Amino acid sequence: MQVYRRTRREKTVASFNPIPLSRMYSYNRVHIIGYQTQPVEVRQTPGGASVTDLNFVVPYSFTGDNGETIQGKGFHTVTLWGPMADIAGQFIKPGSQVFISGRMQTDSWEDQQSGEKRSKTKIVAMDMILLDPRDGQLPAPEGAPAISTCVNRVDIVGNASRDPELRTTGTGQKVLTLGVATNDRWKDKSSGEERERSEFHNVVVWGALAEQVERSIKKGNRVYVTGRVQTRSWEAQDGSKRYTTEVVADSVLLLGIKNSGALESVSADARPISADLSRPAPEASHSEKEPVAVGAPMPEVQYSSEIKVEDLPF
Repeated sequence: MQVYRRTRREKTVASFNPIPLSRMYSYNRVHIIGYQTQPVEVRQTPGGASVTDLNFVVPYSFTGDNGETIQGKGFHTVTLWGPMADIAGQFIKPGSQVFISGRMQTDSWEDQQSGEKRSKTKIVAMDMILLDPRDGQLPAPEGAPAISTCVNRVDIVGNASRDPELRTTGTGQKVLTLGVATNDRWKDKSSGEERERSEFHNVVVWGALAEQVERSIKKGNRVYVTGRVQTRSWEAQDGSKRYTTEVVADSVLLLGIKNSGALESVSADARPISADLSRPAPEASHSEKEPVAVGAPMPEVQYSSEIKVEDLPF
């Protein structure tokens, strides 16, 4: 099994950078286990960086509202950059099973012929694990479907970008669509400037959960969504094929709300646990006991360390 992740040095450098807590407000992560469908072609950018697109097929099965098992397969584009792309070009072949952890990214452009705006959602890989044994893939076990499936999981923490829309299908099923926005921030290597990119995710919710979301969640609310990535296609009026990528939700949580079960265990007057159990915790000063006003801006927390990055042995 071959593994590639961001190097320990890259991760450590990031961990020592001061990060304001107020910026850590969204999350966009995808985990998939699938099979490469075609040969890998690695390209070089004008700046000399390696890049490639994997084309994954991920078989799936789930139980519908009527209790019937539905089977199918989804196709996903995964973009790899740098050394990860080089490793994919060397080791990944058609049929290889691979684990990818990354983030969803939607690229938009204008069609040169029609002038219409087009978009495509892909997965930008952050971690990759090659899953095939050196002596070849194992045969699928008989009578154990639960341990023979692939993985297609999405986790999003963001803000509802529009009010949910609830509809009823021709068969009487409730289905809801919800937009969720996440933000990705990074520092440009060449200029040193901070960059920000917003992603807008289309979320689909079915059944009783759809009705609860429609009643309780509004535009601007912070939400957590978990589910699977699904890409649908249809034929437009001009005969061209169009695609849309959605997150089919298993769970939707409204965040930043009170919870009676948790509040029973919360005490604002409790003394902090002392590191030395033989000594009582120090009394808090008057200013420390003052509650933070609701709606007050979150203070920036600086994370620092005496260890210098250049002294690390890796």
